[in-house]
This record gives sequence, structure tokens and C-alpha cells, in this order.
Amino acid sequence: MMEWLSNLFGRKPAPASIARDRLKLVLMHDRVNCRPDLLDMMKNDIMKVLLKYMDIDEEELDIQVSQTTSETNEIVPVLFANIPIKNMRKQN
Repeated sequence: MMEWLSNLFGRKPAPASIARDRLKLVLMHDRVNCRPDLLDMMKNDIMKVLLKYMDIDEEELDIQVSQTTSETNEIVPVLFANIPIKNMRKQN
């Protein structure tokens, strides 16, 4: 219930900020030829595995596909993940 109230009364991002983030996402996907739905599927799969072993802040989870230059000077795609860990789960 508290989450519902905080969503109702919490600060919402400005429309310009949302549009800018969406544009960045579209440009990034175009550069590395990664469909947005594919990135969402990868993000969901990664989250499922992580949740087996730790509590994570799903709201702050950030997974991106970008490009970098390899040791052989080739442009290659890379996956960046920023995963805030709340705490580790105890394993039996």
C-alpha cells in the first residue's frame, strides 16, 4: 500500500527527461543492432538469476548494450550492468 501511495504522491520525471532517455535508448540500440525487446528479455533473464542469490534494487537496475574498441581495434558490442545489491541471500 505504501508503494502505491509513494507512486501517487512521489515526484515524477519531467516529460523532457523521459523523452531524452527514450531517445538515448533508441540511438544506442541502432548503433549496436540490438532490438529493444531483446534487451528487455536479457534484462529479465539476468534479474531472475540474480534474485536467486541476492536482493537487488530492481528500480535502479541499469543494463545497457553499447560499443567499445577491442584489443584488435575492432568495434564490438559490450553489455554494461549496474546492479545495486541490497543484500546477499543465505545459501543452504
